[in-house]
Amino acid sequence: MNSTISALPPAVLEALAALCDGRPLVVFDLETTGTDRLNDRIVEIAALKIHPDRTVRTLDRRLNPGIRIPREATEIHGISDEDVRLAPTFTAVAPELAAFFEGADLAGYNIRGFDVPLLGKEFERAHQPFSVEGRRLVDAQTIFFKKEPRDLSAAVRLFAGREHVDAHSAFADAVATAEVLAGELSRYADLPRNVAGLHDFSAPAEGRFVDPDKRFFWRDGAAVFAFGEHRGRPLADVVKTHAAYLDWILRAEFPAETKKIVSAALNGVFPTRG
Repeated sequence: MNSTISALPPAVLEALAALCDGRPLVVFDLETTGTDRLNDRIVEIAALKIHPDRTVRTLDRRLNPGIRIPREATEIHGISDEDVRLAPTFTAVAPELAAFFEGADLAGYNIRGFDVPLLGKEFERAHQPFSVEGRRLVDAQTIFFKKEPRDLSAAVRLFAGREHVDAHSAFADAVATAEVLAGELSRYADLPRNVAGLHDFSAPAEGRFVDPDKRFFWRDGAAVFAFGEHRGRPLADVVKTHAAYLDWILRAEFPAETKKIVSAALNGVFPTRG
């Protein structure tokens, strides 16, 4: 953590410093072991603390999460267990981090939905006081989505050059979707020109979830619960220790795909990544 002449472009620093009405603004980002706000851990934290007088302090730390970094996470941020083997734990640097964030409003991309809750949970584990009460939170993702809608009507305007006047009529939406797909093929020359290629391209970026209902996610190639009392535990472990819980899932109102995965697991057959 240090003070520095800002690496930010002058116009960016000017715009953000102008937002600071009496207290600094910390713009920060986390790299983590996964996207579970309750159970995953921070492996890297970086932040810019912008003061009203346009001075900037920076923070950039890698952390040993105390748990294995799943290979799916490493594929995204490039940080492996070996990279953080000798790094400090969050608990070890928690006072330093809390001091950096002290008295500041917070900004980031999807910080309301992810970064702030996960950061708060890490401070809680470290028994380090940290609260967002009284702070203003600025979420660049929310601003982006509100100013640049991602619905079908917005796509029709962009790719078909017209207003989608019959939105939510199924047939009109189908026609509009066809126009949007054709427009995307015209606009983006690097898109695959076959259905198989587009299937791969339009799959979720992380390939994180085992099933379309997002009841299980991949961790080190194994299916892990994304819900319920066993959230964060591998399906194979729950089969060994809490088979009755899986029997309950089969009797309860769960999606058919969830029950299919659970039923197969009870018979010793587990999902595998293609």
